[in-house]
Amino acid sequence: MAQGFDLTSDKWLALIFENRNKQYGAYTLRNQSSNRHLKALLIVTLISLLAIFLPKIIKAVAPDSKVDLSRNEEFSLTEVNQDIPEEETVKALEIPPPPELKTTIQFTTPKVVEDDKITDDNQMLSQQDLLDSSADISIASIEGSETGGIDIADLVDKQVVIQEPPKEQIHSYVEKMPIFPGGMDEVTKWLSKNINYPPIAEEQGLQGRVTIRFVVSEDGSISDVQVQKSLSKECDEEAVRAVKKMPKWIPGEQNGKKVKVYFSLPVSFRLQSRD
Repeated sequence: MAQGFDLTSDKWLALIFENRNKQYGAYTLRNQSSNRHLKALLIVTLISLLAIFLPKIIKAVAPDSKVDLSRNEEFSLTEVNQDIPEEETVKALEIPPPPELKTTIQFTTPKVVEDDKITDDNQMLSQQDLLDSSADISIASIEGSETGGIDIADLVDKQVVIQEPPKEQIHSYVEKMPIFPGGMDEVTKWLSKNINYPPIAEEQGLQGRVTIRFVVSEDGSISDVQVQKSLSKECDEEAVRAVKKMPKWIPGEQNGKKVKVYFSLPVSFRLQSRD
């Protein structure tokens, strides 16, 4: 073979495939091999360059997300507090110092006990101990000021005890239940005279009973009127209105004392028959 002969040249291909079927796949592959080799070389070169320079490109484009912890910047709380409204700032709670106490000696009530039950706390001081001491006698032994101060007894006497007011008790059942003057018959008569049949209920022929619960106070007055069993809106409102207008009842009693009592009263709505 001659030196420098190109095996991929067209002359070589023509010589090899002379008088042969050039439609055969080998001819096509041999004819396009140089282009394929060139493309493959370019692709490998491009990938290699990207692998080498891509990290540098990313580092140059992307911002530096690392925080330099070595920097020692001064931070002023005064500058931050300037933007906070005064009403939202936390103010220091100033607690006054405790009062200065006077030196006192506890007074021990004389009491006869067994010797083994005597302790340093309840041991009675001797007469000589009291004479030797210039401290005042009080409710507790305090090592305080010899020249001034407040007696511990004065603090105890002036302390304020806050107690919640007792909740007002309303009884459901008592020895003597509340009663309308004249009894339940008078209640029925009074309601029949003071109940106005609601027109809507009358037109609809609505009949039934509304149960009203209320409180009879110590003076017999009625309060806290509520519907316990409903018939209709109009009938309920009329029953409540009538009960609130009732005169004072005879209050209930428990252990000889007048107390508040819950009372349930049925109010009937009946249409008169028309003959």
